Amino acid sequence: MDKLLTVLQETGIPYAYDHFSEGEAPEPPFVCYLFFGSNNFAADGHVYYKINEVHVELYTDCKDLSVERTLEDALDQHGIFYEKSEVWIESEKLYEVLYAFDEEAD
Repeated sequence: MDKLLTVLQETGIPYAYDHFSEGEAPEPPFVCYLFFGSNNFAADGHVYYKINEVHVELYTDCKDLSVERTLEDALDQHGIFYEKSEVWIESEKLYEVLYAFDEEAD
């Protein structure tokens, strides 16, 4: 998790775990990150290698390739391989660009 927080700090984009408190969300762009699940390696009822599935969600009110590039460059610099997808959230009037990847648990 320390690696992820370093990446997010380097971007300069405001971020929070899972969500911002009611009324405290900054103007877009901003990031929410969460540990979506796990992809642990286990055998015989014992976890040998703990892996978290991480989601980093970039929210913008318009398509902003420069902000995406900023986040992607930071992920790339730290050797984080990610899958990327995008969706328009009509109810929020925001784009969500999702970066999903596995990270070794602390």
